[in-house]
Amino acid sequence: MSWDQIEAKWDQIKGEVKSTWAKLTDDDLAYVSGKRDRLVGKLHERYGTLKDQAYKDIDTWVAKVESKIDRIGSKH
Repeated sequence: MSWDQIEAKWDQIKGEVKSTWAKLTDDDLAYVSGKRDRLVGKLHERYGTLKDQAYKDIDTWVAKVESKIDRIGSKH
């Protein structure tokens, strides 16, 4: 899955982001607006996560929710 797909579906999946990283505020999610680097920055800010670790955490999260993200916007 490419990050472009996540960015395009950000409004629909930001609840999944919030359920994983509860310290992120609605304002944080609005600021991130699907941008991976911004999400890394917010994880660093809110959790003190080193940036390299934040990228790994995001990749793990993407793998975990990939099937949900793929279904968003598709007709069943």
